[in-house]
Amino acid sequence: MNRWQPFAQLMLARLREFYREPEVIFWVYGFPILLAVGLGIAFVSREPEPPVVDVQESPAATAAAQELLDGLKTDGLTAELHDPQTCQKRHHIGKTALYIIPTAEGFDYIYDPTRPESVVARARVDAVVQRLKARIQVSKTGENTQRWQAGSASWEITDQRTREPGNRYIDFLLPGLMGMNLMGGRLWGVGFVIVDMRVRKLLKRLLATPMRRPDFLLSVLTGRLVFVLPEMVLLILVGRFGFRVPVQGNLLTLALVIFTGAMAFSGIGLLVACRTGKTETVSGLMNLVMLPMWLLSGVFFSSARFPDVMQPFIQALPLTQLNNALREVMLEGSSLADVCWRLAILAAWACVCFLLALKWFRWQ
Repeated sequence: MNRWQPFAQLMLARLREFYREPEVIFWVYGFPILLAVGLGIAFVSREPEPPVVDVQESPAATAAAQELLDGLKTDGLTAELHDPQTCQKRHHIGKTALYIIPTAEGFDYIYDPTRPESVVARARVDAVVQRLKARIQVSKTGENTQRWQAGSASWEITDQRTREPGNRYIDFLLPGLMGMNLMGGRLWGVGFVIVDMRVRKLLKRLLATPMRRPDFLLSVLTGRLVFVLPEMVLLILVGRFGFRVPVQGNLLTLALVIFTGAMAFSGIGLLVACRTGKTETVSGLMNLVMLPMWLLSGVFFSSARFPDVMQPFIQALPLTQLNNALREVMLEGSSLADVCWRLAILAAWACVCFLLALKWFRWQ
């Protein structure tokens, strides 16, 4: 016998084990490719989005406010005119990088200096303001020229720096982490447990008892739901007292959003596990289900970064609706009526997946 024949046969055995497990092949070759493609689409090189700024309505300087608004739009910025309360709210929840208050003497800039987009917006807005001032001064001299008048003074500019919670990255991130935790905990806590019971022949023993299939599946769902609120309360408390993440909305509405999201992912976990016979297979399937939502559903960065053609698919994902509902309730103070359509999508996922799992479920 050749000296290297045992080594060659053992090597072939290892290779056969590898390619006979599709989930292993996916995680070795498919997952890095999908991750690179997904992040590449989200962060492909393109021109940065123009800052969003608001101009506050001002009875003392109505003409100046409208002229500034027109100048900002001409310069390529996204600018809108709103009343004081709307400007404050939009800035507080991070919809605008800066808002401007026209006064009789000049302009007040309200922005958060810790946000890079606010600092950029402040510089671009001030450039527009100074060009408008120069043009007005030139027109007053009666000269037909566009050059800056030597020695001309700027309008009086006042910076009002704010550092209120609600528009920081940690405020955006925490609801995404809550949604990701709900998804992972329900899928693994329901799907993996059922397949593990099937592998250990426990389901076959339960089949011999006077028990209905819906009772068993509902007991698995309910058992996992018991742990949902303590998990979420712990995350909210860490965010609130550790990082001052606000909870602007009603706590009952927030609890309903969490409960509906947990039901949706529990239903998906049941569906994935209803016929799976190996723990390795269910692990691959659950990760395959979660991977698109990790990338597309706005956990770590906004799903708006993806092209418009992908948005219908992204909005249909349950994690997208859960993350958006959590952010709207926690950061914007949205009511139950405002997020009810998102809850309807999550409830549809829960009902459809549970009914299909109930129909296709097998004990062994």
